[in-house]
Amino acid sequence: MTDDFGEIEQLAGALLRKLASGERRKLLRRVAREVQQSQSARIARQQDPDGQRFAARKAKKPPSVGTYAVKFLYPRGAPEPRLVLMKSWVREGGLLTGFDIEAGGIRSFFWDKVDRWLPLDPAEQNKSGGKFRRKGRIRQVAMFRKLRTARNLRSDATDQEAWIGFTGRAAEIARVHQDGLQDRPAAKAKPVRYTKRTLLGLTEAERSHALDMLLEFVTSR
Repeated sequence: MTDDFGEIEQLAGALLRKLASGERRKLLRRVAREVQQSQSARIARQQDPDGQRFAARKAKKPPSVGTYAVKFLYPRGAPEPRLVLMKSWVREGGLLTGFDIEAGGIRSFFWDKVDRWLPLDPAEQNKSGGKFRRKGRIRQVAMFRKLRTARNLRSDATDQEAWIGFTGRAAEIARVHQDGLQDRPAAKAKPVRYTKRTLLGLTEAERSHALDMLLEFVTSR
């Protein structure tokens, strides 16, 4: 998905036609790079091109917290599934995350891949182990942190146009949010419709700055 500068080129078309092909490409590449950086900064501020805040994330259902120890074999289908003993854990959707006593650290397991649940001995109920403490909730973290990086949000130009856009898998994810489309939050989850959040779109300040760059470049020749 891309956002080209067709409108800007129309406004400055007469001036651009005075430039040689190589000069035009150099100028448009510089414009694209600066606007890409501006768009990335705006996304970091969680704002649409019109300055409105992105719609907040929908509140998530609190995870199921386990206040008792669990013991099971994992994973299903393995020749010799591993014995797992956990005392402190939470379940979020199809994922079980907690302090794995045998491994001595935090581990995650797919609920539907548990081979068999096992009864606990009294000694295991009282066995000491570290605690699983949840980090900050996802809603406290800014959205699109990875999408807005230079690796995913790119810019380039020819002697005819300048553009910024997302590439590869990032483009698919961005399009869902840009147009408010349906997608699956996880491989086995049901499709949900995402709130529209305009990631790409020129602001008035960016349009004005791009025109200033065009004029400055042409008049300095």
